[in-house]
Amino acid sequence: MTPLLFFVVFLLCQLPGSLCTVTTVGDLTVLEGQSVTVPCHYNPQHTHNVKYWCRGSMREFCSSLARTDDPESTPFGKGRVTIADDPAQYVFAVTMRDLKEADSSWYWCGVEVGSMWNVDSTASLYINVIHGMSVDPSMVSGEEGGSVSVKCLYSERHRESEKRWCRSGHLSSCKVTDFNGTFSSRSLLISDDKKDTVTVTMKNLEMRDAGWYWCGAGQHQATIQVLVTPRPTTTPSVTKVSLTTQHSSVVKAQDSKSNQFWKTVLTGCGALLLLLMTVLVLWRVREQCKKEPKIRGVDETMAKLMVCPVNGSYGENTSLVFLNNSAGPDALSKNTWVVKEPGKTRWEEDSGRNTVENVY
Repeated sequence: MTPLLFFVVFLLCQLPGSLCTVTTVGDLTVLEGQSVTVPCHYNPQHTHNVKYWCRGSMREFCSSLARTDDPESTPFGKGRVTIADDPAQYVFAVTMRDLKEADSSWYWCGVEVGSMWNVDSTASLYINVIHGMSVDPSMVSGEEGGSVSVKCLYSERHRESEKRWCRSGHLSSCKVTDFNGTFSSRSLLISDDKKDTVTVTMKNLEMRDAGWYWCGAGQHQATIQVLVTPRPTTTPSVTKVSLTTQHSSVVKAQDSKSNQFWKTVLTGCGALLLLLMTVLVLWRVREQCKKEPKIRGVDETMAKLMVCPVNGSYGENTSLVFLNNSAGPDALSKNTWVVKEPGKTRWEEDSGRNTVENVY
């Protein structure tokens, strides 16, 4: 490494949040007798560097518990601490088992830089080992008619204690394990492994079972919320079929409405067209009926009259009009014209004297 590049790396490693830093989780609280695993993340340029885990309030004077280069040279670990490096993920993990209250302390994730100019890249956290109980997660949910299971963790000193499961606010509801560490009923099952975990199973859930509960050992308690969801009315497959059927029904209903609409429109158009044709026919018939009486009247009048042109005695043109009647042709001989003076004629009939004047 050239002096200039070495100096740049040295400066970067001294800056807060630089590329040379190691990161890890925050402070932890663990029950006595439990185990804990801590991830320590480092930067890619330290893939091949030695990683270690040590205990102490100051990094410079911490006691090494585990190293990646020589796992057997960590007498302070006493076989309860293991370290594993994962270069592909740029992380190494430290696991501490069977913790005691005396294990509460500051711990350090470290990466050896291997230079007199640089200090090791480290990150610290505080692990607090307590005596008591805990539950994780703090909320569970189950379906009506189904079941839920809760794991309550307790510290080493509670291994021989009786375990209780109670509904919060109802002390009379507490169920206690027997000398074998068990309790069983139609709706509840409690099982203690006599090591660090008691498992509570609520069966045949009802909606009224929803609420807050706690598990206890000695004077310690850990609370948990239980949720109960309503039982579904159909199975997922039936629901799928139902949704498909419903979709098909909606499509068919829409098609039916569309067909009904067009049927209504076509029917209305047909009825309107028929009405127009009927009105037109009636109008034509009415007009025809108005013309026929006039024609018929003229024909009847012409049928009764016979017009014959003649020359009058004074030399003027004269037309003789004979009125036909039911008497037939012989009746014409009974009808005579009488010329009294020019421009005047008179029609005489045997049956009476009817005079027609000013006939030209």
